[in-house]
Amino acid sequence: MSEAPHLELNNSNLPDLDPSAPSNAGSYSNGSTKPQGTQNGILNFLSAARTPSSSLPNHLTAAAQSAQNAMAAVSNHPASQSLKDTVSNGPVAQNVKAEGAKTKNEFADLANARTTPAEPAATGQPLTHYHSLFYRLLSWKNPRATAISFAVSVAFIFAARYLNVIRYVFKAVYMTLGVTASAELGGKLAFGRGLTSQFRPRKYFTIPKASLERLLDDVEQFINFFVIESQRVVFAENVYVTGAAFFASLISYFLIKFVPLWGLTLIATTVAYIGPLVYVKNKEVIDAQLEKGYHLVNQQATQIKDLASQHTANAASTIQGYSKEYTSKAQETINSYRGRSASPEVKREFPAAPTHEPIPEKEPVLEPVL
Repeated sequence: MSEAPHLELNNSNLPDLDPSAPSNAGSYSNGSTKPQGTQNGILNFLSAARTPSSSLPNHLTAAAQSAQNAMAAVSNHPASQSLKDTVSNGPVAQNVKAEGAKTKNEFADLANARTTPAEPAATGQPLTHYHSLFYRLLSWKNPRATAISFAVSVAFIFAARYLNVIRYVFKAVYMTLGVTASAELGGKLAFGRGLTSQFRPRKYFTIPKASLERLLDDVEQFINFFVIESQRVVFAENVYVTGAAFFASLISYFLIKFVPLWGLTLIATTVAYIGPLVYVKNKEVIDAQLEKGYHLVNQQATQIKDLASQHTANAASTIQGYSKEYTSKAQETINSYRGRSASPEVKREFPAAPTHEPIPEKEPVLEPVL
């Protein structure tokens, strides 16, 4: 069998990688455009790689220090500083910081708006702080916070529609419990002590009583917000709101036949957020049209009221005339039934009394029968 071909390299022509060798004295000092610190770090690292194992820790420390120096030299380079200043202090970064600060301030202002309104309900009951919060949110006085909440609401609706959230929750639970149980059992078998128990806190986390009371009070306020608002709508405390709720429920009654529940929720959320925005952007035009419609409705109502009053007066006079007529006829009928005349001047004539003696009648003579 023939031997496999092999290639032999002449090591005499290869340069020595040791920077301390005399042959490499000018190779690492002249004709290079890299920073001197970077070159020194690379050379120290290569030198550490060729050192014996007995002195390896010291050389590794020197190599790490050299690498750190090299990174510091790169970060302190004018080009790096210029790029850093452009990224951190450029117009884009400044705009991002400004928008972030404005968004944070708007969310803080929205949180501070959770105060009980000074104007109570029609029954005199105080409203909840969620009335002022939702009014502040839907009035677009904090546009960034409102837009973010609208986007989160829409994303939550789509997530509930297309993602099986409950299934993913159970998956996360069983994976977490499986990892912790496996780590505990594996640690006891391999090392004699569990791994999960090593991360166990000295004291389990508990919810403070004050925080729990604040949370329950907030939940109570949130539930009462919907309870109070539903009653205010039903009993027409604001007739325009009641009318809007009527049309919304009427349209939903027909839409629910062919629109799924998540689609109806998406439409309601969009109308709740976009409706006030359209009103805010076109407030003057909408107010003018509403005022015009209000005056038109009042005019028509006044005409209807006057017409109804006129017809009522005519009907009352007609009924009064009929009542007098039927009363007189009923009186005449009653008087005729009693044998009395309606006129008291009529006199009755009686027959005169006789003035001569009455003539006695002769008794008949009885003839004998033969």
